[in-house]
Amino acid sequence: MYETLSIEQAGPIARLWLDRPDKLNPLSVQTLQELTAAAQALDADPAVRVIIVGGRGRSFSAGADLAGFPGPGETGAREAADAGRIMADALEAVRAITIARLHGWCVGGGLVLAAACDLRVAASSTRFSIPEVDLGIPLAWGGIPRLVREIGPALTKELVITCRPFDAAEALDAGFLNRVVEESELDATVDTLADEVAKRPALPVQATKRHVDAVTATQVGLARSWSDADSLLAGLLDPECEAARQHYLEARRKPPG
Repeated sequence: MYETLSIEQAGPIARLWLDRPDKLNPLSVQTLQELTAAAQALDADPAVRVIIVGGRGRSFSAGADLAGFPGPGETGAREAADAGRIMADALEAVRAITIARLHGWCVGGGLVLAAACDLRVAASSTRFSIPEVDLGIPLAWGGIPRLVREIGPALTKELVITCRPFDAAEALDAGFLNRVVEESELDATVDTLADEVAKRPALPVQATKRHVDAVTATQVGLARSWSDADSLLAGLLDPECEAARQHYLEARRKPPG
């Protein structure tokens, strides 16, 4: 059913895997659309109480696959630019509690995907990066309000504007993560947390999730993210942004040393 994802389900717990490990699980338009469909399908199953979102292989996700997006003016460009916001909204809308299982790199759109989850557990070696500004594009997909919600406005501005990588310890201190553990303990910790959630009565768990989400929605204005796609397309058209993007990509093609 899915080409870039895989789903496992055991009782009330489902595991949703980004499954392109050879490419560090990039978020192509296809992957974003499959994530939306998977979230909606799992939400339609009343037996599912917890969804664990993880990445196969060495990393959670290398972020958006810009090479696979239509260019500005091409057919479907705006729909492609909006696919990430639709994905994040669909994941947040599920009744189940979602847990992001993070390891390796969590980059750009991958960080937005993690921010759309209710809870986040990371290996201590996890590294985070938001390179969009260096790529000449704004952080889209509802990423700004979600980061403001989780870590506050000042740190959101710093991390998004400077594009500096940060580690799991800083992410924990900032309130982005619930727990940080050694990578060897990651699966056991996530499984224990999922079991703790799944064994509680569904009605008050879902009510708590909806109540918290309703309070924070009024604070950060997620509803305004519908225009993120237009800002993203504007960044792809701007000459200065294009020059920055080429500089960023060329710098990463050079061999080290």
